[in-house]
Amino acid sequence: MMEVRKAADRGHFDHGWLDTRHTFSFADYHDPNFMGFSDLRVINEDIVQPGMGFGTHGHRDMEIVTWVLEGGLQHHDSMGNGSVIRPGSVQRMTAGTGVRHSEFNASKDELVHFLQIWILPEAARLEPGYEEKRLSGLDGSGFHLVGSRDGRDGSITIHQDVSLYAAMLAPSASARQELAPGRSAWLQIARGSARVNGLTLEQGDGVAMTGEAAIDVSAGSEGAEILLFDLR
Repeated sequence: MMEVRKAADRGHFDHGWLDTRHTFSFADYHDPNFMGFSDLRVINEDIVQPGMGFGTHGHRDMEIVTWVLEGGLQHHDSMGNGSVIRPGSVQRMTAGTGVRHSEFNASKDELVHFLQIWILPEAARLEPGYEEKRLSGLDGSGFHLVGSRDGRDGSITIHQDVSLYAAMLAPSASARQELAPGRSAWLQIARGSARVNGLTLEQGDGVAMTGEAAIDVSAGSEGAEILLFDLR
């Protein structure tokens, strides 16, 4: 079974400095039909104006993954970490017992465009943690593992039974990812367009999948950047 979440149906708020779209209920946006999917709780697509950002604020009991599409995102946190995250890198922060952090556009003249993803952790009150990796293998072909419970194959560690894959598909390229029996999946079109198991999806669209044995993707004429969550 496949249920599409169209980009235009997401929650949308334009705060001037921040243009944000919420796939699932978040902050002042509430849709009882979209409270998350399996352990996936938040997918926010944010565009932040130059020099602007989120001041220091706190989180608890959440795995927070950041995926930058364009520009640079300046990160600082109460664990002492500070860096600029750019396309081709992935960041994971375990909020656990409590973390405070800030996120700002690192540029004074360019936008930063990114996805922030929240995943429910496997246990409460985990020790806070941070990980950031520059990715290799995103070569315009198939799906590549970028996050997993055990940090296998050079992926970041996510404290939940989830595997996160990314695909940067060249125009008209195809990819296939099999799912183990009983697993579900969420696929998010970060950029571009693609045919997914016979459905045409555009940028910002997502699709929940249950009972599917495999996911077959064919990118559109402009290519596609895709995130795929293999979930319980």
